[in-house]
Amino acid sequence: KMLRRVLCAVLFVGALPSLAEGSQGHISVVLLGATGDLAKKYLWQGLFQLYMDQVSSGHSFTFHGAALTALEPGQRLMFDVLKKLACPPDEAPNRCAVLKDQFLKLSQYHQLKTAENYTALNREIETLLRQEGLKEAGRIFYFSVPPFAYTEIARHINSSCRPPPGAWLRVVLEKPFGHDLESAQQLAAELTSFFREEEMFRVDHYLGKQAVAHILPFRDQNRQFLDPIWNRHHVERVEIVLKETVDARGRTSFYEQYGVIRDVLQNHLTEVLMFLTMELPANVSRAEEVLQCKLQAFQSLRGLEKNSAVLGQYQAYASQVQEELQKAQDYISTTPTFAGVLVHSDNLRWEGVPFLLTSGKALDERVGYVRVLFKNRAYCTQSETLRDAGHSQCKAKQIIFYIGHGALNTPAVLVSRNLFRPVMPEGSWREAVGRSDLHIFGQPLSDYYVYSPVKERDAYSVLISNIYHGRKDFFITTENLLASWAFWTPLLDSISYQPLRLYPGGVENQHLLDFEMVSGEVAFTVAEPAELLNPNRLMPSDYRTIQSKYRQSPLVSAWSEDLISQLASDMEKTARRTVARSGQFHLALSGGSSPVVLFQRLARHHYAFPWKNTHIWLVDERCVPLTDTESNFFSLHNHLLQNVRVPYFNVHPMPVHLNQRLCVEEDRGAELYAKEIVALVANASFDLVLLGVGSDGHTASLFPRSDNGLEGAQAVVLTESPVKPHQRMSLSLPLINKARQVFVLVLGKGKHDITTLLSRVGHEPRKWPVSGVSPSSGQLVWYVDYEALLG
Repeated sequence: KMLRRVLCAVLFVGALPSLAEGSQGHISVVLLGATGDLAKKYLWQGLFQLYMDQVSSGHSFTFHGAALTALEPGQRLMFDVLKKLACPPDEAPNRCAVLKDQFLKLSQYHQLKTAENYTALNREIETLLRQEGLKEAGRIFYFSVPPFAYTEIARHINSSCRPPPGAWLRVVLEKPFGHDLESAQQLAAELTSFFREEEMFRVDHYLGKQAVAHILPFRDQNRQFLDPIWNRHHVERVEIVLKETVDARGRTSFYEQYGVIRDVLQNHLTEVLMFLTMELPANVSRAEEVLQCKLQAFQSLRGLEKNSAVLGQYQAYASQVQEELQKAQDYISTTPTFAGVLVHSDNLRWEGVPFLLTSGKALDERVGYVRVLFKNRAYCTQSETLRDAGHSQCKAKQIIFYIGHGALNTPAVLVSRNLFRPVMPEGSWREAVGRSDLHIFGQPLSDYYVYSPVKERDAYSVLISNIYHGRKDFFITTENLLASWAFWTPLLDSISYQPLRLYPGGVENQHLLDFEMVSGEVAFTVAEPAELLNPNRLMPSDYRTIQSKYRQSPLVSAWSEDLISQLASDMEKTARRTVARSGQFHLALSGGSSPVVLFQRLARHHYAFPWKNTHIWLVDERCVPLTDTESNFFSLHNHLLQNVRVPYFNVHPMPVHLNQRLCVEEDRGAELYAKEIVALVANASFDLVLLGVGSDGHTASLFPRSDNGLEGAQAVVLTESPVKPHQRMSLSLPLINKARQVFVLVLGKGKHDITTLLSRVGHEPRKWPVSGVSPSSGQLVWYVDYEALLG
């Protein structure tokens, strides 16, 4: 009777209450992947810690290691690991020896490969409980296996290894949980067909880090101090950082699939971000309330764009990939090993506060921390040497959750003495003595109240304890997982082919990876040295020989980012020159996706643009209400108008919605717009018209073989698009050609074929309407990025 002998032995050393008090039931823990790397390093030690902590709780335990390896070699591998298990330093040696011996006796190995193996395991658990006369409390299945194996294992557990009614099932899943939103949705759907939401515990080991796990309790226990200052009026910025000195050697297969954003930012750093930005529930101990508040915090995050991130790759990475994955010598990896991402929350508390999420490999130090830096409005007359840390309002004010490693080499919570003395739980955190020689963020440790854990716990030990207690708020729910992927996937898609900054690694990086925030975007502060540039990587300088003409008109070409920057600058120069000459500037803008990045650039970088004297017109519009997301005006408003100061009466949307109808000819919307143009624009000649080009050669909403708008006297016309929404309103070609300047913007590989075709054809507007753009007394300039021009 193995279990009974173990219980008696533990009773003998005084670890358990008397059996007469009655057992609370038996828990079977099954570790799948029991001989793998994660199990060896962390999981068995975490399970042993659980046993030491809970052996006197009234529950009895058995531990089942499982893997695909056959019984004898698997058993040998597993017990080699178990023999090396250690007790914490404060554990009495004789108690430690007994508990370790009992843990080994309660642990056994199983080969779990076939459906029959799972049935046999279930039968073994049931037989053991029946023999010992124990009631089953629950089962924990820990999946320390690759995600591709999840579905098959889940099917076996669901069909033959579930505990009986009245006992709980907890299934523990390790990341990665998908590669993007679509794959995460697919994996989630497969798992939810076998397990209920409350049965699944997705592990992010960062949530077990003591400094991270204490963020919410700290905010809760210090509400009286934090409530007035935990907001945009007082917080200058927040940094969430995980730096590593190691590179990806030995892990390039994983890294090529995932990269630094999927590996660290989408999960670890995002979870920390949620703990900082979420509204505090009334009771932080109630998992349901915490998870709901986290979900609301996700919904407040502003969408990420390409310019929200700076990306790098350490110089040796490409050769490591070539060597480990047998890639050709000319193979170029676009996988980032460093990322700095600027995140904003649009809720009232955090609006305008920058949150910087940064992580990378081959950096100068190994450290993880969260730094909340507060604004400082004080000016101190006394010299700096006379300022007392506890009272001087001129010293930096910050709260730091120090996750580990670095100068402190321990988890810690630091609060500037000129902020407040925090309330900390006495049993688990203690005030540390400040070392005078140590500086954290430029300040001596004595400038802070410093607290460290009474007992340092490994993250997996913390999480395994929370699995045992059923604390779901320490784990990732399906809803929160999908919210996180929905937030990160658009950025991942947009940067998939973005050139990466190369860096040598370690202290040699110097200032290469420093970046700055400008108008909601981030950019590296120093140029990349020429000697670091990969000779195989195409750089703008490679294209200096490109002709400066396209269709007999001036051509500006560059990488898309540089091109948009140039176009925005040229538009500003044109506007300022025109306003200086005539007092106002009439600008007609096209819809579609291409101008969106231009609108954002104008709003964020061109503060000298004379918006006060600018009239904004639409080149074309879809026949939908102006509040519809398909509306060109809606896009223009979202990305430009709401961020600049254009007088209300200077904005001229197309009247597509009249008499509660859309683009009905009898409502004469096109005629109304034409009259408005004639009334306000001298000679009906716009100062600048911005156009795009469709892959079929259309421009504005003038499509090939159109009956309207390509010729004739009409200034504004109704047209038919081959794609939905079909009905459009558009400026006509003759009106466009009356403009003083016309800029045509062409972006992306998808436009390469039409760009090549247009370079060869003549003036054939019925086939390719854009070929008819030829200002009668103005200038036409083409802005074409390298991808559209060269493919």
